[in-house]
Formats: sequence, C-alpha cells, structure tokens
Amino acid sequence: MFDNLKKIFGSILVLVLMAGIFVSCNSNTIYNQNVELPSQGWYKNNAVAFNININDSLTNYNFGLNIRNTTNYRYSNLYIFLITEFPNGNISRDTIECFLANKEGKWLGKGWGDIKENHITLKSSLRFPLTGNYRFLVQQAMRVDTLMGIHDVGLSLVLE
Repeated sequence: MFDNLKKIFGSILVLVLMAGIFVSCNSNTIYNQNVELPSQGWYKNNAVAFNININDSLTNYNFGLNIRNTTNYRYSNLYIFLITEFPNGNISRDTIECFLANKEGKWLGKGWGDIKENHITLKSSLRFPLTGNYRFLVQQAMRVDTLMGIHDVGLSLVLE
C-alpha cells in the first residue's frame, strides 16, 4: 500500500514540476537577467550593468525591472537611477520610484519566507529608436550610502 502511495505521489510531483517549467518559460522573453547584490549592501556608487542587443527598432517590447528584497528592508519604496547608454553613444538618466510595500506596510512582492520578488513594468509598448547594443546601469538612489535589504536587481525585456 505504501509503495502505491509513493508511486502516485512521485507521479504527481513530476507532473507539477513539469507544469511549472512550461508555465514559467515564456517564448516572448528576449532578455531576463538578475544580479545578486553584495550581502554588505548596495553602495550608492555601484551601478549594476546590463547589456542588451536590439536587432529590431520596429518591435514593441515591455521593459521591466526585477527587484528581490528581504522583509528586513526598512523602506516601503526604492528609488533608482536608470542610466541608458544608446548604441550611438548618447546617454539618458531617469529617476524611478518603485513601491515595494503598500501604505499599511504589507509587501507587494510575491514569495514565501523573507524574500519578496517584484516585477515592475517600466515601459509598455517600448520601441527602441536604434538597433545595436544598449547598456543599462541601475543604481540605487536612496538617501543612504549603503542600502541594506535589496537582494537582487534585474531587467527584463519581453515582446509585446
């Protein structure tokens, strides 16, 4: 009897894992990269760099920011600088506020335990003006030199 239960449980576990893999794979994802930050904190002058090669300037993309924070993060939001270096050498810098908790202090991200994951859409229907290599720098813009509680930061680019 226990052998039959083990086989049934094993089969169900395999099916659940396979379904999770198929659901989590998105063929429209062009780029999705996360970088783990130092456990000593995210120093204000240490930008995280991402390089994305764009082959088509007519395609619409959804451009997003991935943030993983601990539940010990002491703020409800995160300000970042997003510096974009275009293929022609031009540079732009945006200041972005990301909300990680609501007004009551409840974390907005998904996940169990002490790590919450947030995907924040920065721009929908984005068309890149040029083809070529774009370099994105993400830098914390909070009013502290070393920010504790942000575990990972990342960028994603998905076909619309």
